[in-house]
Amino acid sequence: MKYSIALVALFIAIAVVIGLVAAGDDEAPTAGEATPSTSTSARTPGGPGTTTGPEPSALPRVVAGDPRRLGARGRAGVTFTEFLDFECEGCGAAFPLIEELRKEYAGRVTFNIRYFPLPSHRNARNAALAVEAAHRQGKLEQMYVKMYETQREWGEQSDSKAELFRGFARELGLELNAYDAAVSDPRTAGRIQRDVDAGIALGVQGTPTFFIGERRIEPQSVEDLRSEIDAALSGS
Repeated sequence: MKYSIALVALFIAIAVVIGLVAAGDDEAPTAGEATPSTSTSARTPGGPGTTTGPEPSALPRVVAGDPRRLGARGRAGVTFTEFLDFECEGCGAAFPLIEELRKEYAGRVTFNIRYFPLPSHRNARNAALAVEAAHRQGKLEQMYVKMYETQREWGEQSDSKAELFRGFARELGLELNAYDAAVSDPRTAGRIQRDVDAGIALGVQGTPTFFIGERRIEPQSVEDLRSEIDAALSGS
């Protein structure tokens, strides 16, 4: 694997910090029009057998609801899903690692993303809107890559970067009238919110959060990610 030790360490450290911070009320997104008690219950951490929140059978499936796919569908029936925030530094650090895994397992594993913009990130939802608008023109993957390649230019800033993201759409050759219509379309925002609601119901508290199939994984290294994928491929 072509990773620097520093990059791997950065991803692990940031992901842990982001996860801890996101567990607080200032970070956790709100699920649709849920009442405060519902949101608190959905954010309560718990392992197998935890009874806070909905029963497991009532939870939305990870791969249900048309998750956005990166690249071709894998033939092995194994799915790798990331709940992400385009402004999250941990997600940005994970991005090149996930890209390497996508190359390594191309054709075998299906890689999905689901939106989980955190309220504390001023432009996370704007970025998700831009990516989803690009999806409508068949360029989700290109905009996804663009967001992470430029994250240091626009992340952690208080002013809106919606116009910058529109410039990305122009660079990618999107039809801008259609892009603008998609960004302002309530259905686009609704599509993002459905992912957020699903994530909260599934116990997602921060980003990046990974699932293989319907099972949440908590890797501590890139090798852990590979081992989890290999185990799923072998059926173990």
